[in-house]
Amino acid sequence: MPESRMTNGVLRFVPFFLLFLCLLLVLLGLSTSNPPGEIELGPPQTVVTVNSKMGVHTRLTDEVEPWKIKRTLEMVREMGAPWIVEYFPWAYLEPFPGLFDWSHSDLVIDHANRQGLTVIARLGLVPEWARPADSASSFLPPERLADFGDYVQAFADRYGDRVAAIIIWNEPNLALEWGFQPVDPEGYTKLLAVAYQRVQESNHPHVLVLGGALAPTLAPPGHDQAMNDLVYLQKMLDAGAGEVMDGLAVHAYGWSFPADDPPDPEIINFRRAELAHWLLVDNGYGDMLIYITEGGWNDHPRWTRAVKPAQRIENTIRAYHLVASWPWTEMAALWAFRYPWPTRTYLDYFTFVTPDFEPKPIYLEVQRYSRGEEMAP
Repeated sequence: MPESRMTNGVLRFVPFFLLFLCLLLVLLGLSTSNPPGEIELGPPQTVVTVNSKMGVHTRLTDEVEPWKIKRTLEMVREMGAPWIVEYFPWAYLEPFPGLFDWSHSDLVIDHANRQGLTVIARLGLVPEWARPADSASSFLPPERLADFGDYVQAFADRYGDRVAAIIIWNEPNLALEWGFQPVDPEGYTKLLAVAYQRVQESNHPHVLVLGGALAPTLAPPGHDQAMNDLVYLQKMLDAGAGEVMDGLAVHAYGWSFPADDPPDPEIINFRRAELAHWLLVDNGYGDMLIYITEGGWNDHPRWTRAVKPAQRIENTIRAYHLVASWPWTEMAALWAFRYPWPTRTYLDYFTFVTPDFEPKPIYLEVQRYSRGEEMAP
């Protein structure tokens, strides 16, 4: 190649090389800053509220965008609720035996703590490696109790100083939540005992273990899909559950009944939680606190168990007010603050905030209540 042509080629190449070098330097500079998607925790916050027992179930389990996790928890604080219940599935955090991925749970718990929120962690959902092929994710074979215990202890080791309590399983009195197997309060009590022992052996044995998270149901004796929650609780206590739990988690849905409707063993309403308390009293556990970890009302326009939006607001505020007056309850986390995306079913009408973070009227009225601007009736 003639020298002049070589020179011209080099000269033409230089600008492209410089451009590439500049881009490389920019990328290197970005790599030394916060990783893409990382959101700073920000300064420590405090929840300002007139009711220290208010809570919500946040449902951040499948929320993948860090800024949305942070914004959700900011809005919970701004609403005036100091408590959250959040689900930390075993299958998500230990996808392979002994291999833990704490990235998402770190994000949720760190942001919740920074917002001044007290976290109750619900544990469950069996990974594929711990159950038979094609079985339900709620099915835990008896021979795998120790594996679940390993997970519980690992969770307590990591988060026991950042969460207030751990719920063991969810609604075990429903076959759906018990691996589509016959409901088994004695079997659940064995699971609870393993989890309790492993927390005691962890680096944070003070973290509370909650049993139950019982679903309110009027299922008759021998029903193949569910067991009456009060019957189930009695069988748990008969099997020794009172000695292997620090508190009892219950679900308290009001359906179409007002919050003030009196408790009745033949009715599912919000004050059914009182019946669980009296059952504890009758069995010698009157000092055991109850945690309402789900509950509330739905305002879908066509669902048979729903109420009108104004009734939902009134019932919700009244329920928070009632719980504040019950010395045997620690908190009430109503379902559910926000879903990551619309379900396009009646479930959307349980939420306080839309997936796009638009506050619903119930959010604004509960916020007014928490600020003392509107007293419960």
